[in-house]
Amino acid sequence: MDPTKYYWFVLVILSAIVLLFNIKYDLLRDDSILDTKKTYSYARTQLAWWTVIVLSGFVATILKYNVIPDLSDGVVYLLGISSATIISARISDNSDKDRKDSDQNIQNARGKNFLLDILSDKNGVSIHRLQAVLFNIAIGFWFIKTTIQNLNTHDLYINYICPDISPNNLLLMGISAGTYVALKTSENKSSATNNNNNADTAKSDNHENKGNDIPPVG
Repeated sequence: MDPTKYYWFVLVILSAIVLLFNIKYDLLRDDSILDTKKTYSYARTQLAWWTVIVLSGFVATILKYNVIPDLSDGVVYLLGISSATIISARISDNSDKDRKDSDQNIQNARGKNFLLDILSDKNGVSIHRLQAVLFNIAIGFWFIKTTIQNLNTHDLYINYICPDISPNNLLLMGISAGTYVALKTSENKSSATNNNNNADTAKSDNHENKGNDIPPVG
């Protein structure tokens, strides 16, 4: 069989599994108090994206050569960045569950659609999420293209079929992930502050109105 077909076959199967698990178990959606229409999670989507891409190349190499390859350090670090991102996001979400107004948490908002959900924070579509998504897509497509080319190169060492990722590109991915996590940890806290400020303003207005409603004397 053409080695390219190995890769696409595994990619389609793994993608179908992810989509099926998302439909049945909300694999790509945030933990939420909602029963339906939960928001899609950028961190979960990123981890699924790279898991499917890398595992497709890994399995295709095994099917072609019947040997388990060693993934490069760059690929392992990239999967580590994706895992660290989802762990940090989960810790942030769990820490906000104990707040009295946890029903106002960002992850408890009703989802709109896949693209808007992963690109949006409390203020709508955000530039840091857009940057992270674009770089993930660009590097991911490069990884797919290079892996397919390497599968069709007969004299290439087996451990080099899944391409390595340069330190600068890893640094870029790490900065994007770190920015996402840092801003995510403040989303619910800033929402709570705004709600408290609005409540205080409403109380102050009510107090002033009551003071102005003094009945006339005599």
